[in-house]
Amino acid sequence: MGTDLKVEEIAQTIIQITKENKPQTVEQLVVQVRDRLQIPEQKIIESILKLQSEGKIQLSEQPPLTVQKLTAYVKTKQALWYWATVVIAVFTVAVVFTISENFYPWVYLRYVLGAVFVLFLPGYAFIKALFPTQVPIKLPTENLDTIERIALSAGMSLALVPIVGLLLNYTPWGIRLTPIVLSLLALTVVFSTVAIVREHEDKIRAEKQPLKGE
Repeated sequence: MGTDLKVEEIAQTIIQITKENKPQTVEQLVVQVRDRLQIPEQKIIESILKLQSEGKIQLSEQPPLTVQKLTAYVKTKQALWYWATVVIAVFTVAVVFTISENFYPWVYLRYVLGAVFVLFLPGYAFIKALFPTQVPIKLPTENLDTIERIALSAGMSLALVPIVGLLLNYTPWGIRLTPIVLSLLALTVVFSTVAIVREHEDKIRAEKQPLKGE
């Protein structure tokens, strides 16, 4: 089996193994589920925690802590969104300041990146900082959660950018290209950094959640 299993299938397998094999530790349960389904340990642990919180299984030990320190966590696949956001933001700023409006056809790259930079990235970073793991709306699938996050990000960007412009209007720099671009870059990087820190803390908190004994 691949990693595209539904949450329900993973949950059913965990419950079945718990009843049939009666693993003595959570670590044993994780190993047995991983051997059967061939999916990442992190996904198994998240499913175990969810089942335990719902009262469907009761285990005597907590899952092994797989979340590392923040400096190590930012190097994992889970942090790819953070680096992608920061790199795109920085690259966009470089393109805006180096490619003039008369430099065809490269100016179209500036337009595309500029649109993403203004209409999506600030809001995405802000929403990610508020809700690092999932949006507070119950949705039937993870795909809808992603769509919901994208929609919230676009809406929040449309709210943040005018606020930035309004604040700059009362500063000595005024509403000009350089102050606006640098302000949005700062917002995106700061919110993204807050988001990755909160995401790391949430994962540690979830894995340290005490599990009730049988």
